[in-house]
Amino acid sequence: MKRTNILATLLGVISLLSTGCGTSDKIGSVSMQIVGASGAGVVDLKGLGGTLQLAVSANYTSGKIIDQTNFATYTVTAEGVDNNTQLPLPAPPMTFTINSTGMITAVDPAVCTWFSTTGDPKTAGWAFTGDYKIVAKYHGFSSNPVFIPIASAASNQANMQGQCGP
Repeated sequence: MKRTNILATLLGVISLLSTGCGTSDKIGSVSMQIVGASGAGVVDLKGLGGTLQLAVSANYTSGKIIDQTNFATYTVTAEGVDNNTQLPLPAPPMTFTINSTGMITAVDPAVCTWFSTTGDPKTAGWAFTGDYKIVAKYHGFSSNPVFIPIASAASNQANMQGQCGP
């Protein structure tokens, strides 16, 4: 009988130690990315009705990562100008919207924040004159920003045949 009690006690202690008793798992940071975007590549919201999907993750101190896209809130800052009009970019919900699932959709008024550095649509090098900076917030944490240039309008840049962006 004593061996059974000792074995049961030993198994209980091992179980408590292996479950991390006494440690807490809490959020260490929040990160955001654009689904389908590769690394540091530039994204582009193309055409009226064009979409991009945001993904927001809570990164826990234990290494666990949990998708919190549907529970995050988003702050958007317009930066720069529409290349066609040289006017400041309008604040959303003009130009694009973000819904509760993190889906970004291009809407009117259409803008073009890209310009060709070569002036030739066949060999264009591209730069942008404006973008929208988006930061996600979840449980008091702010994510890394993402920057989204827009190509929902045709370009009026000379010789570009309406092409706006890569």
